[in-house]
Amino acid sequence: MQLLNEKAQKPEENSPFGKSEIARLWPADQVERRPISELIPSARNARLHSDEQIEQLVASISEWGWTMPVLVDEAGSIIAGHGRVLAAAQLGIDQVPTMVARGWSEAQKRAYLIADNKLTENGSWDQALLRIELNELATMGLDGLTGFSEIELREMGIGVEGLGGMPVLADGERSPFQQMTFILHASQAEIVSAAIERAAQALGPPTEASENQNQNGNALAEICRSYLGAR
Repeated sequence: MQLLNEKAQKPEENSPFGKSEIARLWPADQVERRPISELIPSARNARLHSDEQIEQLVASISEWGWTMPVLVDEAGSIIAGHGRVLAAAQLGIDQVPTMVARGWSEAQKRAYLIADNKLTENGSWDQALLRIELNELATMGLDGLTGFSEIELREMGIGVEGLGGMPVLADGERSPFQQMTFILHASQAEIVSAAIERAAQALGPPTEASENQNQNGNALAEICRSYLGAR
């Protein structure tokens, strides 16, 4: 195993930051690479990883490399990083950086298995600043690496101004294009996304003659047109 940080763990160095000895023994003080074949997914991991999320992790690792070690216990059971390990397997990576939670009780490991995911979810966004950052990243072609889906980006108006084929308008002329935002339940969003995807595949990509160069917009309009005709 290749050691990435040879510095020995010294509990006293981190003593101001933790009340217990466990809190002073920071797993991140020592990182080492381990074969993913030696890492054991936890049977208690309640976090689900969709194919879409794994693809996002694959894209992230491909762009930036490995930025967060997998947290394992002393037996090699994964506490945090299940999704990253799945992405590594898809990329053909056979060794990944790991850090070891030494001396943790079973209860502590089970609690952190949930806390690692939930604590991140408890944060919120500065929506105005987020839109500015995402719009600027969209102009650089990097918005797809942020973890936001295309639908989420479009709901925030990200990249809308960059639609190909958008006509040049004279001053004061109102654009014929409109952006519409809807609030949907998760179950409804899945249905709408599936319908738009199917309609987009049936219609094919926009041509130069299409009045709207946004494929999803054309798909949604066709769905609505079919519904109105059926009524």
